[in-house]
Amino acid sequence: MYKSLIRPVLFRFDPEKVHYFTFSSIRFFSSIPGFSLVIKGLYNVSDPRLEREVFGLKFKNPIGLAAGLDKDAKLYKELGGLGFGFIEIGTLTPKPQDGNPKKRLFRLRKDSAIINRMGFNNGGVEAAAERLKSNPKGKGHILIGGNIGKNKVTPNEDAVQDYEICFDALYDHVDYFVVNVSSPNTPNLRELQDKEPLTKLLQTLQDKNTAMPTQKPILLKIAPDLTDSQLLDIIDIVKTTGIAGVIATNTTISREGLLSGDKNETGGLSGKPLAKRSTEVIRFLSEKSNKAFPIIGVGGIHSAEDAMEKLEAGASLVQLYTGFIYEGPALIKQINKKILAS
Repeated sequence: MYKSLIRPVLFRFDPEKVHYFTFSSIRFFSSIPGFSLVIKGLYNVSDPRLEREVFGLKFKNPIGLAAGLDKDAKLYKELGGLGFGFIEIGTLTPKPQDGNPKKRLFRLRKDSAIINRMGFNNGGVEAAAERLKSNPKGKGHILIGGNIGKNKVTPNEDAVQDYEICFDALYDHVDYFVVNVSSPNTPNLRELQDKEPLTKLLQTLQDKNTAMPTQKPILLKIAPDLTDSQLLDIIDIVKTTGIAGVIATNTTISREGLLSGDKNETGGLSGKPLAKRSTEVIRFLSEKSNKAFPIIGVGGIHSAEDAMEKLEAGASLVQLYTGFIYEGPALIKQINKKILAS
């Protein structure tokens, strides 16, 4: 129903306006008694064979929602009801910021892709932390990842402080952290992926983490545009700092082979064109590290087969974003069914 009736209507309008309209609609319908139960019945697959234990956390299934859709933790409960095994919020920054000027979100329908240059638009980490207080511990708890970044106005030499602020604010409210230094939409952010500044950043956070009563897994989200040499550096940094794992990959700045009219818009490209490279990065990290750390695979998953390729390449878990927008919530169920059948 989504692809045949709902998506054609939504795709007639500006994608950012559709995003906010969809959020409002989901929130409204979820307030209707019984609606959430119907949705769970349609899309949730419950089976102990789907459960995964990764970096010390137990996931009810290996399919997560990637960061970027629910930046401010406003809809994590409703999205969790669609069958996801975990939800990643953010990217969050210490101070609220509007992000880049509009128009900044583009559908590339011929390519089943999206280009975004949102620029970490969010309401600030403190506001999100307040919303997460209503996520119950124990039964009914939704596994939440906190994706953190730096404010645009913060120079790179002071970036560590921004990440520390976000870590402190979210520590009591998320199950794992994701350090985002790979978005192409914040000026000079990707420079933090260089070995020396990245090691310093991750070691600072890991030292802070070690001093806490309970350690939270810290993951690094990397760009698909890194060279093999840089990926080998990532393996070494993970080993040196002792962080829990890697998310591969963020959006790409490549435009190779695109057909859509908006292909030359600046920003990060996500969707089907990213699938092959993302899987290559996962396989490289897994093989070259001898599976030394868990990898969450994300990038171009538009079918159950796409998800299986990521898992077979070495990913322990996978995440959806653009594929979820193009294919709808049925994709989560399809992937879980495929895993059970394999």
